[in-house]
Amino acid sequence: MVQGEAKPLILASGSPRRRQVLAELGLHFVVIPASSDGPSQASDPAARVLDHARFKAQEIHREYPEDWVLGADTMVFCQGIALGKAVDAAEAKQMIVRLVAAGRHEVWTGAALLGPNGQMYCRADVAEVSFREPSAAALEQYLAGDEWCDKAGAYAIQGWAGKFATLEQGWRGTVVGLAQEAVLALYESAGLPMPASGR
Repeated sequence: MVQGEAKPLILASGSPRRRQVLAELGLHFVVIPASSDGPSQASDPAARVLDHARFKAQEIHREYPEDWVLGADTMVFCQGIALGKAVDAAEAKQMIVRLVAAGRHEVWTGAALLGPNGQMYCRADVAEVSFREPSAAALEQYLAGDEWCDKAGAYAIQGWAGKFATLEQGWRGTVVGLAQEAVLALYESAGLPMPASGR
């Protein structure tokens, strides 16, 4: 690193969607994924995603205490039930069917920014999404691939599901996995220099 150059932000997530968000903001960052979401007994959606985001940030911050670390977590909540990442295509199908039957569901994303001084800046954002029914053939074709893997609720609004899922309220980035607006708000709260694209 060049002397005097600001240390990069550490993203405690391997999500390519979150990497894209930070890259589009023009942030200098490195990726060091946390090993897990960590435990949370919270039944409240906001509290649960914040518990997970904080856990991720804290895990990596223990190894890099002089750096800024960003943890994030996204969960889909449908009719009071949390839909995490499907373990197989059968569970992914169950999730899609549930989302269609419900009509609308919530997507929550929690973000936690932890600094060298130990100060933590957190926020939880919610978006409301409606999901119309795909044809049986379209759903089976989707499940035969791997796009549903590693995604809360077994879908990504920027992918196949974009033909059936509609953002009704909130930021699209919240559904994707991290909103640019949320990152900028955390930077402002922490008093960090704002990225060029966010000024």
